[in-house]
Amino acid sequence: MNDSKPNRELEMHRIHECLAGDAKAQEALYRRFANPLYTICLRYMGEPDGARDMLQEVWIKVFTKLGEFKAQGSFEGWLRRIAVTTCLDGLKKDRLRFSEDVEAFQEEVSWNQGQDSQLDAKRLMQLIERLPVGYRTVFNLYAIEGFGHAEIAEMLAISENTSKSQLHKARKWLQERLNSENFHKS
Repeated sequence: MNDSKPNRELEMHRIHECLAGDAKAQEALYRRFANPLYTICLRYMGEPDGARDMLQEVWIKVFTKLGEFKAQGSFEGWLRRIAVTTCLDGLKKDRLRFSEDVEAFQEEVSWNQGQDSQLDAKRLMQLIERLPVGYRTVFNLYAIEGFGHAEIAEMLAISENTSKSQLHKARKWLQERLNSENFHKS
């Protein structure tokens, strides 16, 4: 049985209640989507304080623009797009740099030696958070959000080659950390 239609109907009902000013509906919407949106913000901002600041900005935009949601796509997709765009705007304000020197980020990630050798999602997230900001931004947009290099270049006002280079460097940086971690566990 397909439960997506009742869920979508509930979402749309809740959206209409929010638009009518119902604070309980706004809180319910927040509770439903706060964690996934925080995760997106954390991936882009790389640290909890910045992620929380961005999450607040995201919710301000969501509730301000809620009437613009046309229900042609998924509501969660619409929210994700707002979160990504808000984070990118925040990074641009902080002068997102794409020419950072990898040597400046050579701190080694130290893992608890008692953990198993499989890479789990939490550990990967920790590594992604430690990527230099330019690498992290392009990696998130390409590998996680699914944007192409042309779209990334347009969003970040960089060339496609810069996007490709940043992705390559991010993957190399992550692979070096993973190899180092596996070597130290042997």
